[in-house]
Amino acid sequence: MRFVAAALVMVCLLPGAGWAQAAKRPAPKSSAKKAAPAAPAMKVEPAAVTCPARLGEGVRTKQAFCDVLTGRNPAEGVRIAIPPHKGTATLTFDLHNRHTYSEEQTRAGKGFAEYTATIGVLLPDGTLLTRAGVKSAFRTSADLVDRIGGGAGPGGVKAVAPVGSEPIKVEVTAQVTEVALLGERLVIERIDGRDSFTSTGRPVAIVSNVQVEYRPAPPPKPAKKAPAKKTQTKKK
Repeated sequence: MRFVAAALVMVCLLPGAGWAQAAKRPAPKSSAKKAAPAAPAMKVEPAAVTCPARLGEGVRTKQAFCDVLTGRNPAEGVRIAIPPHKGTATLTFDLHNRHTYSEEQTRAGKGFAEYTATIGVLLPDGTLLTRAGVKSAFRTSADLVDRIGGGAGPGGVKAVAPVGSEPIKVEVTAQVTEVALLGERLVIERIDGRDSFTSTGRPVAIVSNVQVEYRPAPPPKPAKKAPAKKTQTKKK
């Protein structure tokens, strides 16, 4: 009888032991990975432009127009800052030809001119990224993109005005923080002949509406502080 009672006690205890073991087992870890933080959204904004030969502001468009001069030194060109960015950033601007308007010549039918201007887009160290060009013709005042304020002509406008408009797009890598625009060549076809200009310091084109599209770079990680050195006290 004692043997039977002891066996019954062990049978009753075994399920309880199994439950205790099951209760001690850790919950299975979830296999799902944490979602990666969302990448910063793309931004499109006017670029910061350093213009060494500012032409002025358009009377109608209110755009800032800047002369592009021929040269070889990027520091003397139209400098455009590219914000810190991740991946490729896209620089866009409008390139125009440069026309000196004369009401008298236009009325006399002698105002026709066809322009072809080429410029270079360079890095600060002089590396050529790409070339851009614009070709357009002037026949009447309707061909002018805008008139520039601040002049001595009728209505307070300047004689020089942009004609024609070529949208330019340039892609730059994450390492690029600035580019420069420098003129290379200008060809003018008139009724009375053809002229070509490459001399340094001559305005050959006009740029406006400079914008940059980019994905902002993440902020730099804070520098790790060096551990403080332990000072040893000398025993007396």
